[in-house]
Amino acid sequence: MAVLLSYCVVNTNGRADLLACLEAIEVTAPAGVERETLVLDNASTDGSAQAVRGIGREIRLIERDRREGKAANDSRLLRESRGEFCLLLNEDSELKPGAAAALLDAVQSDRRVAAAGARLLTSDGRPVPCAWRFPGFATARRYTVQSRGERTRRVDWVQSSAMLVRRAAAEQVGYLDPDFFIYSDETDFCRRLADAGWTTLFVPSARAVHHDQMASDAAASRRRTVEFHRNRDRYLRKHSGDAAA
Repeated sequence: MAVLLSYCVVNTNGRADLLACLEAIEVTAPAGVERETLVLDNASTDGSAQAVRGIGREIRLIERDRREGKAANDSRLLRESRGEFCLLLNEDSELKPGAAAALLDAVQSDRRVAAAGARLLTSDGRPVPCAWRFPGFATARRYTVQSRGERTRRVDWVQSSAMLVRRAAAEQVGYLDPDFFIYSDETDFCRRLADAGWTTLFVPSARAVHHDQMASDAAASRRRTVEFHRNRDRYLRKHSGDAAA
């Protein structure tokens, strides 16, 4: 039987979170769905790759010898996967029961749906914003949240920490743009999908804990702030011109 669902996990020095992510995949996988799991290890130095090899389950491990950005890594996984649908996950994302099934049901409900995002929760279970309107000239300095409420609905873009993607749609638009090392990569991806006639859904019944391992690292937090603004401006220049940026 052809693989229907590919779990695609990007890991960068997150060994403990990665093992929890992979365990959650196993215990929450929808019954009767053919699946595969791929892990792209982003030149980690904490023994993550060795830990994956030691799990004893069939996991396709891709090891990079130098670090790449999130968009390039997600694109690599999408190209390498065999599933009709690909669930993109960060290593610090932990699926809750029923999440993958709810995302699959949402995307399969309409042939024009290209992507669906889960409701993301903090480590202590609080919901966080995870779906937004596209930024543009009028909203260049802020994002308008669309993730309030409990109804599955169309949104502009969702966070790729737990995002199900129709692989044919991703292939049509050329996958994620590797110029976005981190941040705005999924914004740009969903924008290009929308421009090609596809839609994106927010599925609040699909829940995933996003532990956000970088939040406790002060140096990483400073780098994230710089990268956020740099890539937001890159997105605005690409889609709205220099004036918006």
